[in-house]
Amino acid sequence: MNQKTCYIKDFMSATVVTLTPDMEIMEAVRLLVEKGISGAPVLDQHGNLVGMLTEHDCIKVALNAGYYGDLGGRVSEFMHPLVETIDVDASILDVAEKFIANEYRRYPVVDENRLVGQISRHDVLKALIALASGKC
Repeated sequence: MNQKTCYIKDFMSATVVTLTPDMEIMEAVRLLVEKGISGAPVLDQHGNLVGMLTEHDCIKVALNAGYYGDLGGRVSEFMHPLVETIDVDASILDVAEKFIANEYRRYPVVDENRLVGQISRHDVLKALIALASGKC
């Protein structure tokens, strides 16, 4: 049986909301809420991926406010600086394995270490439908 392969580049979101490390954390929280997204990559002034900020990270802001009365800070203080990425030429099976092995909801997609998009669990489900219908 000839198995076709679905590739990340065909299902990823190429338009990605990004944050900067020096952005005020409450501005970042508002952006996540307004855009209805649960996390965003953090890029430095040169466009390099330097972190990831998720809803989970933002909960720390609420704890700081509750315990210390402090709602301030920069994205860099709350983000995860070590970001697991996936290459734009990887298959959907590659990212599906990563999703099974980790609890991440999304992965930044890179091409030669430059951010080119983002792939989510939802995108993998879309690929599954395409695979089942023979489209890839």
